[in-house]
Amino acid sequence: MVNPNVMFIAGHARLPQGMAAKSVFDTLTITAEVDTKYGVILEASCTLATEHGREFIGNLLKGISLNEEIDKHVEYIQYYYRGKATNALIAALKDLSLYYHQQKNEIKSVK
Repeated sequence: MVNPNVMFIAGHARLPQGMAAKSVFDTLTITAEVDTKYGVILEASCTLATEHGREFIGNLLKGISLNEEIDKHVEYIQYYYRGKATNALIAALKDLSLYYHQQKNEIKSVK
């Protein structure tokens, strides 16, 4: 059953050259289930090449609120993730946040 209080959204960014995921994807995608009331990420995933990397990013993003300033969450990625995809992850998270706010405003205007 679909939960009307949860939104599934995605953010995208270009991957840098020399990454394993680049041979499969041209872009890095972060997908997230987001609570629409508080903007909290309930679950997150990304298209990093390794399962370990995907799980790490999912756990890092889980529980953050997109209603808060995104710069705080960017710092989490910069501090805890030390790989070639850092800038792509940050760009994808910013894209995800932007898209979330656009959709949230669209939903408000319909109600």
